[in-house]
Amino acid sequence: MEEIQKMQELNTYLTTALAEYKKRGTDYAKAYKNYRVLLSQELLKLKAEGMPVTIAYDIARGTEQVANAKEQEIITECLYKSCQEAINTYKLQIKILQENINKDY
Repeated sequence: MEEIQKMQELNTYLTTALAEYKKRGTDYAKAYKNYRVLLSQELLKLKAEGMPVTIAYDIARGTEQVANAKEQEIITECLYKSCQEAINTYKLQIKILQENINKDY
């Protein structure tokens, strides 16, 4: 009976993690979009000011606003991937419990 309760608990965690995964995926997509838009705007600005194309990309990525956007993108990507790993962990734990329950019966 204890294993069945644990299975229900893991199913609840899995359901919650799946909902969170969707939210974090959306957050990651928005952060990525924001970074790319800011980077392209900065590149256009630098090119319009006569910055050589060979270094404009590095300079644009080093501006505070673009660097902050990239940091936010990396953070949201990490959260997204950690949620994905949690889902995989819950699924594995459920599978192990299911095998234990099947052995007992």
